[in-house]
Amino acid sequence: MFVIVAGAGLVGREITNRLVENDHDVVAVDIDLEVCEMIYAETGAVTVHGNATELRTLREARIDRADVFLCLMRRDSDNIAAAILAKSMDVPRIVVRMRDPGYEEAYRLAGVTTIVRVADLLLNRIITEIEQPRVKEIMPLGGGAANVYALRIPPDAGCVGKSVSDIARLDKFPEESLFMGIYRDEEETFLIPRGERVLKENDRVFVIARPSDINRLVEVLTESPGGRLSRLLGRHGGKDGEE
Repeated sequence: MFVIVAGAGLVGREITNRLVENDHDVVAVDIDLEVCEMIYAETGAVTVHGNATELRTLREARIDRADVFLCLMRRDSDNIAAAILAKSMDVPRIVVRMRDPGYEEAYRLAGVTTIVRVADLLLNRIITEIEQPRVKEIMPLGGGAANVYALRIPPDAGCVGKSVSDIARLDKFPEESLFMGIYRDEEETFLIPRGERVLKENDRVFVIARPSDINRLVEVLTESPGGRLSRLLGRHGGKDGEE
């Protein structure tokens, strides 16, 4: 893909570096000449010294070729102005980092396709670290509406030896949550958790869930035998074999 990154601060530089590593064509735009020179030296990405709120600068960055326009400037008003210009140039995907939630409607009117809410992402991560230190937040989805989480299944968990489908059918399992992967350290294998896949102790499970559902999900996956989960799984007839 051809990606333009408008605003090359700490986040912008890291994203530019990751995109280059993943073999995307990237142009970074920033008003600071030293920042542009540093990004070019570190990543080899094309840089444009200028203001992304000006059409001349965006044309120099080849906005006409862009598949994605990423707005990471410090001020929401600048991001909105740049997004409007990108929309007028028919860029198919415009992604912004929103600092002040009060600008959300303005972003939507500007034609932004994805809004990443900085405050929400930070808040969700802090709450997760406080309430569920065993859970690692891997990445946000939908601007923080959901996240990919990873947690390890304790040896004494009631879900050990039970199938993914049996666990997902439990009333307590959040309806909007989904198993997406299982990593087994000893075997060094990553498994796609189809319905009959059975969980083992110490499995690292990757799930998609809303931040509001993570506490319930952790309870389901870590509760010890003898708890309500184990009794319910017993009624469902969870399988003891491997797929």
